[in-house]
Amino acid sequence: MTAARRIALALLTVPVAGFCAWAIAALAIDGPTSQLFSASLARPVAGVLALASLGCLVLVRPYRRALLVLGVLSLAVLAWWLHIPPSNDRDWLPDVARAARAHVEGNRVTVENVRNFDYRSETDFDANWETRTYDLDKLRGVDLFISFWGPTLYAHTIMSWEFENSLPLAISIETRKEKGETYSALLGFFRQFEQYYVVADERDVIGVRDRFRGEHTYLYRLAAPVAGARALLLDYLTYADELADKPKWYNALTQNCTTSIRNRVIHAGGGLPLDWRLLLNGRLDELLYERGSIDRSMPFEELKRRSEITERAIAAGESPDFSARIREGLPDYPRSQTPGSFPRP
Repeated sequence: MTAARRIALALLTVPVAGFCAWAIAALAIDGPTSQLFSASLARPVAGVLALASLGCLVLVRPYRRALLVLGVLSLAVLAWWLHIPPSNDRDWLPDVARAARAHVEGNRVTVENVRNFDYRSETDFDANWETRTYDLDKLRGVDLFISFWGPTLYAHTIMSWEFENSLPLAISIETRKEKGETYSALLGFFRQFEQYYVVADERDVIGVRDRFRGEHTYLYRLAAPVAGARALLLDYLTYADELADKPKWYNALTQNCTTSIRNRVIHAGGGLPLDWRLLLNGRLDELLYERGSIDRSMPFEELKRRSEITERAIAAGESPDFSARIREGLPDYPRSQTPGSFPRP
C-alpha cells in the first residue's frame, strides 16, 4: 500500500469512527424498549454494536473494507434514528402542558394557551392559561431577549412582539419536558425532547428567569420594519400551531432556541447568514450590532450596558406593568437604520 493511500485511510478513519461512536450513543440513549419484558434494550444493543465495531476493525481485512462495514452499520442506525416518532401525548410538566393555538382573521390574531403563571418560586406557581387577541395593525416592532444562566458564551434567546395598547407577546423555543425530566445539553443532541414554543406573557417567561433562576437578561429592540416583524410573528404562530398537531424533535444543534430563530427568519422572507455566533449565542448581540439589526447610535459596550434589564425585572416582580418597567431607559426602535438580518417587506 502506498504512503498516500495509508494517509487517505487514516484521514477517513476519523469521520467513520466519529459516525460509529454517534451510532453507539444514539442506541444507548434513544434505543428500543422490549414490550415483551417491559425493559430497555438500549444499552445491550449499543453494547453489541460497540463489540461488533471493535471486532470488525480487528478481524476484517483489508482495512478499507472494515471502514465500509462500520459506515454501513452506522447508516442503518441513522435510518432507524430518523424514524423515531415524536409525540404530543406524554405526561408533561405543568408549565408545558398546553400547546399554543393561533387563529388569524384579517388583521386580528387570537392566540390560545398564552402562559401567564403567577410564580412564588420556580416550581411553585398558579397556572394561568389565557386567550389573547392582538390587532396586527397595532404592532410596533419585535424585540430580542438574551438571557444568561452561567457561561457567557451561551445564552437563551426569546423573541417578543410589542403592540400599542396591548401587552407584548413573547415566544420562547424550548424543550417540552415530561414529569421527572430535566434538560441535559448532551441529551438535547438526541431524540429525548420534543420542541415546544412557549407563547407567554413577558412577566412569566422573563420574570421567572431573572427572579427565581438567577439569570441575567438583556433586551434589544430590533431594526426590523413593522411589515417584517408582522411576517415573522405570523410565521412563528403558524409553526406553533403546526406543532400542536404534528410534534417535532428538539435538537441542541439544528433546532435550538437560536438556530430555530434563524429558521423562522428565513422562512418569513428575511436573511440571517450562518455565523459561529448562532451557536455560541452569548455573542449574538455582537453579530446583530455588526449587521445593523440593533441600535448603532452608540458604541456596542454602551448599548449592552443600557440593555441589561435584570434588576428592573426583579424589581417589577408580579406587577401588571412588568413589560413597561423593564423597557424604561432603553433606546427605541432604530427605524432609521437598514436592517441586515430580519424580514423585509
